[in-house]
Amino acid sequence: MERYRIVHRTYYNFTGSVSLGPHSLRLRPREDHELRIESLGLKISPEADVLWHRDVEGNSVAMASFTQPTRQLAIESELVIQQYLEDPLDFLVADYAVAYPFSYQQDDLVLLSPYLAMADGEAAELKRWIGSIWRQGESIQTYSLLQRLTAAIYRNMTYRVREEPGVQTASTTLARGTGSCRDFAQLLMTAARQLGLAARFVTGYLHAPLSAAAGATHAWAEIYLPGAGWKGFDPTTGAIVGADHIPVAVARLAESVPPVAGSFRGVASAQLEVGVWVSKC
Repeated sequence: MERYRIVHRTYYNFTGSVSLGPHSLRLRPREDHELRIESLGLKISPEADVLWHRDVEGNSVAMASFTQPTRQLAIESELVIQQYLEDPLDFLVADYAVAYPFSYQQDDLVLLSPYLAMADGEAAELKRWIGSIWRQGESIQTYSLLQRLTAAIYRNMTYRVREEPGVQTASTTLARGTGSCRDFAQLLMTAARQLGLAARFVTGYLHAPLSAAAGATHAWAEIYLPGAGWKGFDPTTGAIVGADHIPVAVARLAESVPPVAGSFRGVASAQLEVGVWVSKC
């Protein structure tokens, strides 16, 4: 078991006084048999009324409502988690799904169908790219195919920080050969769906001890493997998701789970500052 301390600070500085609309906060990690929250603190300024709920995909969401005008919105989350994902390869895939291709069982398809849907206009480029990595008819294990796709993005694409909002389409990332972690996650997720595998987008934190900040918000993809469940693959690092990955929210659509989202009213512009620190404790 590993313990991690996560500090996530978000500041919106406005050039004038504004009124804040409701803000949704996805900052609480997803608890399960692999991850437990030991402590959680959330500070918001100006003062806000906070109500928690789970969204349709089971993510914990805090809705913050404000009554007083302000020139700054400060959101500070500090938590300690216990991570039990010591061996990410300790799982068994159902016999019928070990080798690719396979078909999901009908009962599973009812629930997985939203995570199999393809965006219009993506198929042709993806087929060509997948064909350069795996040729139809080649005998391969399902896990090995997914790991091969993950490694190909890591080796052949150039990572860059993108400050602008939004997520690139898979075809855009293939054409440019560059992207952020969320763009790479979108590419892997879309490629998996092209292969008939259910996939979803994940946002969270990454403990990166070799970086100066030793932490970052991060994104990766999860693919549903019968018998094993949703398994994470990180094309930014080129590996299966392990103990250093801390999931916060999952979604069918990549753009639907930002850590902080909201609105303001007033004649002012806003400057965003974000800091994230993830450390073992």
